[in-house]
Amino acid sequence: MATQTASGDTQHIVARLERLPYCSWHRNMRLIICSAWFFDAFDSITIAYVLPPLIGLWHMNPGQIGSLIGIGFIGQLIGAIGFGWLAERWGRLNCMIVTLLIFTLGGLACAFATGYDMMWWLRFVQGIGLGGEVPLMAAYVNEFAKAEGRGRFSLSAQVLFSIGLPVCAFVGIYVVPNWGWQWMFVIGAAPALIAIPLRVMLSESPRWLASQGRFDEADAAISKIEAIAVAEGKPIQSLPRDLPLVREVKPRIADLFKGIYLKRTIAVWFVWIGAYFVTYGLTAWAPSLFNIVYHLPIQTSLTYGFVLSGVGLGGALLALYLIEAIGRKPMFVVGLGLCAIPLLSFAFLGQLSALGVLIVVSGAFFFCSFLALGLATYTAEIYPTQLRALGGGVASAWQRAASYAGPVMVGFVLPNYGINSVFVMFGLFAAMGSLVAFFFLIETRAQVLERLSPA
Repeated sequence: MATQTASGDTQHIVARLERLPYCSWHRNMRLIICSAWFFDAFDSITIAYVLPPLIGLWHMNPGQIGSLIGIGFIGQLIGAIGFGWLAERWGRLNCMIVTLLIFTLGGLACAFATGYDMMWWLRFVQGIGLGGEVPLMAAYVNEFAKAEGRGRFSLSAQVLFSIGLPVCAFVGIYVVPNWGWQWMFVIGAAPALIAIPLRVMLSESPRWLASQGRFDEADAAISKIEAIAVAEGKPIQSLPRDLPLVREVKPRIADLFKGIYLKRTIAVWFVWIGAYFVTYGLTAWAPSLFNIVYHLPIQTSLTYGFVLSGVGLGGALLALYLIEAIGRKPMFVVGLGLCAIPLLSFAFLGQLSALGVLIVVSGAFFFCSFLALGLATYTAEIYPTQLRALGGGVASAWQRAASYAGPVMVGFVLPNYGINSVFVMFGLFAAMGSLVAFFFLIETRAQVLERLSPA
């Protein structure tokens, strides 16, 4: 199969991936990745549903609440950059397993926290694994996807992330009052069970192997999938013509800011910030806000948090259609723009009831959830193979920074300016993200990765 040059070998690997029919291997791969994504979401937001009882138990003020929510995202920031860098050297699969084990064992340890300080540090360690995993999974799934329909193929593997948020809320409604808050962390430790099939059933990314000059291993990985497709009666078409030439280039973080990637890098950072300042600020604080601001019982506060997450799931599922129907850029512009409107309206609204707040904020969260799945897929598309995990990791680090800043800023704004100002603050960040997406993002739908993002 090999040609005389390294670039020719890599080009051949890309061609074989583009002509490869989807088969049971792809389905199983996405199921395994989906499972990890589900528990990533579950563990990320668990703190929101254990906080209402812990606030009284550990006598926390709003600043401490925001810090305990936010410290996990600082760990995620470090994990996103660190494992994004390591994945370009050690491979996607090995790093995914390491991050999976870190966030699983870190979450289990949280169940044994005896006070605020101990929980604070354990959430930080758990965050390192959570932050490292998401950009790696997005890069991995994209590297097995064909240009046509890549958005829907990739998002179908991420949809359980959005399902994990309301499931965590639903589980919390029963588990926290009846079993105790510790069991939320124990339940979230389940992903350790999928570490073994993750390693045994999946192959390393052929695109990454080819970028490292490991062409025999790349050939073996693709040949295994081709054999499964043939056994299932799915014909292997002839190799596509006119694929872009692919050069073997070693990753350097400075390359994120060179040529066409400078504008892409800066723009996608701002969209990540706008989307996740709102997403995690709302979801992480929601049960506590309904409890301490509107004085709802813990059970009712948890139920309201579940409703908010369930509405967000509806938006995320709609994104599965929109990402191919209208494209990435319009989906981001519309999602953040329509999210901003109801949140900014709090500047003109008086004091609403808890139910009124839930209705308005749920409308905003529905549209913001368009980005919950699409951004990881989009970021993996705008970088070449040797920068894909690194670029996704650094962009995800800004997401984690925004996810930290959102809850912390709520802890500052709430006691000083009131609840309506909290929602207006979220609306301003959503509007910023929408404007950046409109003016600076590119469309990536139905384009071969190597042509869209050359080395």
